[in-house]
Amino acid sequence: MSIIDVKNLVKIYDSTEVEVKAVNGINLSFEQGEFAAIVGPSGSGKTTFLNLLGGLDKPTSGSVVINDTDIWSLKPSQIIDFRLHNIGFVFQAYNLIPVLTAKENVEFIMQLQGWPKEKREKRTRDLLEAVGLGDRLNSRPNKLSGGQQQRVAVARALASKPKFILADEPTANLDSKSTENLLNIMESLNEKENITFIFSTHDARVVKKARRIVTLVDGQVSSDDLK
Repeated sequence: MSIIDVKNLVKIYDSTEVEVKAVNGINLSFEQGEFAAIVGPSGSGKTTFLNLLGGLDKPTSGSVVINDTDIWSLKPSQIIDFRLHNIGFVFQAYNLIPVLTAKENVEFIMQLQGWPKEKREKRTRDLLEAVGLGDRLNSRPNKLSGGQQQRVAVARALASKPKFILADEPTANLDSKSTENLLNIMESLNEKENITFIFSTHDARVVKKARRIVTLVDGQVSSDDLK
């Protein structure tokens, strides 16, 4: 059963000189527990597509239905609330809050959701241990390596128990060892907890791990392959 249904999705960026169809009529579905990679050349629409899936960018036309909710039929405040409770994000630039510790960064979303202190502290410890950072709870981002910061970002994305996680070029700033560690962690979480991961990536190492590869060219699906 699909948890995401995308129908006739279009995103057009207008400038004074030219109209750019970043996403041009995409129809796709994703099921619970997928480990999928969205690939394609620069400018193919990968990041735009992920932003539309995640409610970060509004489509020109078409629909994104997540668990029977058409997110773009919601009011802006409802979209924010829906994202908070249903979607986890991992960004290329980590996007950690620099003045907060690893523990506080992971806890932050649960605070917004109104989790009791004891429950959110236990989940934070469990998640940071799961990503190999149980001994760095009180470290701020500037005291962590790039790979460690990205692992905190993965723990933060998982904190709210989202329906799925969108990861936009999550390995772009990492060395080979950090990339391997991060991908192994995400693959393990996918397999053990049936968490859906959808990546936008250029990285061959991510593509190798993915079990489904969707290729975009000029904002359209050119292939959709299961391994």
